Amino acid sequence: MGKWNLVIDVASCTNCQLCVLASKDEFVGNRFPGYAEEMPKHGAAWIDIKSKERGGGSMVDVAYLPVMCQHCDDAPCIEQAQNGAIKKRDDGIVLIDPELAKGQKHLVDACPYGAISWNEDKQVPQHWFFDAHLLDEGWTEPRAAQVCATAAITATKTSDEQMRDRASEENLQALDPSLNTRPRVWYKNLHRFHQCFIGGSVEIEDGGVVDCVKGATVVLYRDAGRVSETQTDVYGDFVFDRLYPDSGTYRVEVSLPGREPRSVNATLGESTYLGEIRL
Repeated sequence: MGKWNLVIDVASCTNCQLCVLASKDEFVGNRFPGYAEEMPKHGAAWIDIKSKERGGGSMVDVAYLPVMCQHCDDAPCIEQAQNGAIKKRDDGIVLIDPELAKGQKHLVDACPYGAISWNEDKQVPQHWFFDAHLLDEGWTEPRAAQVCATAAITATKTSDEQMRDRASEENLQALDPSLNTRPRVWYKNLHRFHQCFIGGSVEIEDGGVVDCVKGATVVLYRDAGRVSETQTDVYGDFVFDRLYPDSGTYRVEVSLPGREPRSVNATLGESTYLGEIRL
């Protein structure tokens, strides 16, 4: 039997909020016995899109990160639920029983991802349950995936072995591997949210005219070791991404045939834009 997984490409999410709106459209004012009480009109976010801004000056990168119930195979909420109020289905979906979970407000804090909210009116914890009620009716994907205009959210039902192979091939990651919850929500291009970059713009001056440089060679060093190499684009820009925050001092060397090379140091805390580097 296949199990459900969700794949989220951080680089494709534009914060259009369609997944959030689809969730509210489906659950605000509607209850689904055996699956969920209705979602409160205000205050609840079963899908929460977080944002992260990196860089500065003329080189700024903004990434968006949809976060929802991760449908963990080792879910802490299941362990802390009383009376079997939270169960893991055979298809991988975690489901909070809206009747058995009544009054169990402590389950909000049981989720390390902050994906469980408290419905004060109904006195029940709630989460995004993968639109299991629709999948059980024969839908091939939850509404969050169906409405995503950029295909940043996709759903797949496959074996665990096939999903592990895909995760390895596409460099899919868990939201926070240190939690060891074995989530069934996978993220692509997560470096745009958790890692940093060093970037800059290369230019030259000829006859009093300053212009950007395409094709200049830029090499990144750290502790005398060569980290990476790239070339400037048509705008003279270069970027070294997937660097770790607070990882120390780097040296950027820029060279172009016929010009004196330049070297610039950068101490990386968060993402850094070195500004204009003139050869």
